[in-house]
Amino acid sequence: MRSLREHLSRANLKLARNYPEPKLVYHQRGTSAGTAWLDAYEIRLNPVLLMENQQAFIDEVVPHELAHLLVWKHFGRVAPHGKEWKWMMEGVLGVPARRTHAFELESVRRNTFPYRCSCQQHQLTVRRHNRVVRGEATYRCVKCGEVLAAE
Repeated sequence: MRSLREHLSRANLKLARNYPEPKLVYHQRGTSAGTAWLDAYEIRLNPVLLMENQQAFIDEVVPHELAHLLVWKHFGRVAPHGKEWKWMMEGVLGVPARRTHAFELESVRRNTFPYRCSCQQHQLTVRRHNRVVRGEATYRCVKCGEVLAAE
């Protein structure tokens, strides 16, 4: 909560606004560290990953999700990690704009399925794996762009 309040105070000062404090809940599941729910003006944090990565949550995850809410309040609906979000992260909150975390996920990973591209192995969730099997979706590696294939 302190991290949230400090970053929000900094943003309000820099933006000359008085944005309210969002609701902070600990209901995020799976491998996501956190999510910003725009319409509810709420930040959901993964309690398991929070306990395992406390300082990273304070330094990175909380400001990351807060930036999504502030961008929504300030600009309306825009690309989730677009130029407005990057500006909010770096220019306003003073935090490096990273889209993903690098936390160890073994404790929160349920049934996953191994997939491969030319540069690395990936773990797809049951939901994504089933969508691939049914022919409803394909997934690409964000690094090399290759379509993922089941191992």
